[in-house]
Amino acid sequence: MMYPLVRELAADGIPVAVTCRVLKLARQPYYRWLEQPVTDVDLIEAYRANALFDAHREDPEFGYRLLADEAHHEHGQPMADRTAWRICRDNGWWCAFGKPKRGSGKRPGPAVHDDLVAAGLPG
Repeated sequence: MMYPLVRELAADGIPVAVTCRVLKLARQPYYRWLEQPVTDVDLIEAYRANALFDAHREDPEFGYRLLADEAHHEHGQPMADRTAWRICRDNGWWCAFGKPKRGSGKRPGPAVHDDLVAAGLPG
């Protein structure tokens, strides 16, 4: 967000119009941001993230679905499972138990019986 920079430069005496032109920003959203720097959506998102973090700290074995239920019942922050997943993903809050890895990602080598036949041993 470049708006705090515009505000700092305006305090130093640089006109807002010049700063916005150089940074390729529109002036109207800047003035709208000055009236309300934190939007209602950002505030609700912060409350939801706090509720999810508290639930995750209490029980790190929970996945995002159970964290969403816990945030709703214990902390009064209802949200969809997908919203809980996005907040957890953005903050790196994962369940303590992960999915098992499928394979090692390597190609298998030659079969063992081929080695015995190549060495002249009975297979």
